[in-house]
Amino acid sequence: MTNPATFGAGCFWQVEVAFRNVEGVVDAAVGYMGGHVTHPTYADVCRGGTGHVEVCQVTFAPEVVSYEQLLEVFFASHDPTQLNRQGWDIGKQYRSVVFTHDEQQRATALAAKQALDQSGRYRAPVVTAVEPAATFWRAEEYHQQYLVKRGVATCRI
Repeated sequence: MTNPATFGAGCFWQVEVAFRNVEGVVDAAVGYMGGHVTHPTYADVCRGGTGHVEVCQVTFAPEVVSYEQLLEVFFASHDPTQLNRQGWDIGKQYRSVVFTHDEQQRATALAAKQALDQSGRYRAPVVTAVEPAATFWRAEEYHQQYLVKRGVATCRI
């Protein structure tokens, strides 16, 4: 049995790499979620105005990796205190967000966010949004495993 989990943490290429390397992750696909446009394209999302976030939708085997462990990977893979940006990528499409697929994921994500915020790890508050999952629009094929196809381990500076 597998479950979905969806995360936005800046450029989806980097997020996909972070999750693809986790044991128990069956698949990691990049795409768009949270907007009001059907069948958005990368160009649409980059221009802004669609409301979509660049996301990675993870399919995972909960008997191998827990949702809590995926949240740890998510929070470790970006700066959850930056609002509507990650590094040089600026705009709502790069915001930190956990899209939850059920009430258990929602409760777990909110608890993880609160624990991280109270941990003192960051000087600024954790601004990660926790929202119900919407339609996942798979990104164009050239975006899937983008960094791997180019022999690059990261897109971070």
